[in-house]
Amino acid sequence: MKNKLITISTPGRICLFGEHQDYLGLPVIAAAISRRICISGQTRPDNKIIIHLPDVGGREEFELNGKLAYDKGRDYFKSVLNLLKRKDNLSFENGFEITVTGNIPINSGTSSSSALVVSWTKFLLEMSGFQHENINKYVGELAYLAEVEEFGEPGGRMDQYATAIGNIMYLESYPKIHIGKYKPTLGTFVLGDSLQAKDTLGILKHVKYGMLEAMRKIKEFDNSFDLHTFPQEKADTYRNLLTEDEFILFKSNLSDRDILQEAKKMFEMNNINDIRLGQLLNQHQDNLRDAKRISTEKIDRMIDASLKAGALGAKINGSGGGGCMFAYAPENAEAVVEAIEKEGGKAHIIVVDEGTQVV
Repeated sequence: MKNKLITISTPGRICLFGEHQDYLGLPVIAAAISRRICISGQTRPDNKIIIHLPDVGGREEFELNGKLAYDKGRDYFKSVLNLLKRKDNLSFENGFEITVTGNIPINSGTSSSSALVVSWTKFLLEMSGFQHENINKYVGELAYLAEVEEFGEPGGRMDQYATAIGNIMYLESYPKIHIGKYKPTLGTFVLGDSLQAKDTLGILKHVKYGMLEAMRKIKEFDNSFDLHTFPQEKADTYRNLLTEDEFILFKSNLSDRDILQEAKKMFEMNNINDIRLGQLLNQHQDNLRDAKRISTEKIDRMIDASLKAGALGAKINGSGGGGCMFAYAPENAEAVVEAIEKEGGKAHIIVVDEGTQVV
């Protein structure tokens, strides 16, 4: 293999609309952001993989030798190599030495791990000369398989597809995968890291399993029920079947479903009403905070401060229980940054960005 140097850059992502909807078979809308991870590296004369991780003071090293045994959970550098050999019959005679750097907040719901897996997948495919008619979508699928299915993790495809494809991405996973990619004219966002660790498992216990139990009860009563089409205004039809918490979750999911569809029409037509987009984000946040209860007191304060500083809308990002929020602030980004940091967060001005690419 010819010795060559390649650098791959991949964005993080925010979930604009559809938190806690994908496992219900409902679509999501995500945006790639201008905080990115880069993998830069070249081939080696031997069969070693050497990975430098200066941002976290780490280093990994292993040899290419048949099927690679995992030494830890989420051993992504090995899982991608195993997957490429198994799925595409790609193997490498020479090793690689790479350096991983980035400025995506880690463990805060902005898909730093998926951006890493996407970058590594893209790097290896570029090194091999692999061709595909829709390469970034394929990279997203490979990264999903290597990150989620390989280790039996819960989770959908949003993170891997959003970081691979870039810009604004609409993703349906049911009844089959369908993707829309949009490049609307949008203003700036501000990403606010609460610096609080996320409580993903605690959140899922209430939000996911509570809603799945509500769905089970409704389907048992009415087998014709379809969450995709059932009118929000008829939610009371099933009120007596559900506990109070289940009914609140049920109504919020119908509401979030319809909020997303209104936003999708805006993005499809590239007819962005900034004020209305902000209102939709705020409505989504109301449901996430009050019904799904995934926000935190600190993130609520950061959101309130953002709105008072001139943001048009703001919401928590990701599964919740900590992590990041973001605000849509096309005209007042600097003031929003200051407001978030006064509440103890770390803020970054961001824009919607391109997907994974060779730089």
